[in-house]
Amino acid sequence: MDTNPPFKVKGTKTVYENGLLSVSSDTVVYENGPEKEFTKVTLKPGSSALAINDSGEIYLTKEFRYAINEISVEAVSGGIDKNETPLEAAKRELEEEAGLLADEWIDLGLVHPFTAAIHSPNYMFLAKNLIETEQRLEDSEIIEIIKIPLEEAVQMVMSGKIKHAATCTLILKTEKYLSSKK
Repeated sequence: MDTNPPFKVKGTKTVYENGLLSVSSDTVVYENGPEKEFTKVTLKPGSSALAINDSGEIYLTKEFRYAINEISVEAVSGGIDKNETPLEAAKRELEEEAGLLADEWIDLGLVHPFTAAIHSPNYMFLAKNLIETEQRLEDSEIIEIIKIPLEEAVQMVMSGKIKHAATCTLILKTEKYLSSKK
């Protein structure tokens, strides 16, 4: 993969920053001369876990999402803490949000949900051989767990009922991965 940009960064200014995101403005000069401003939002990297039981049912969350002002159906997801690997974050989030542990973890890759202006890598995992435990939600989390057949989730992605980019990708990759193992 080519990582040599066709420009040089002339300067960077941080516009806003908190623990979850930063907004920066970069001035770049292209090889052929023009100068351009780019605004970049950098979000804390995240992990998503899609748990599947022996009956082929997956566990999803239903949670009101402030930014889109609606309830979203998603895989268990969360930010990766400092000094934590993407897999460790996925395991922690699955236990906290869904009350599940898993004996088998399959790495299904990385997705960049919106590459034009946002840097927000999300690592995706399939969790199998599940053990139920207790949910440990944060004070601000109101999460309902739903359990549906994988095939139904694929239809929900295709019909637009599931819109969260990482969840859509993870459901479709899981379906492809599992069908290749038959």
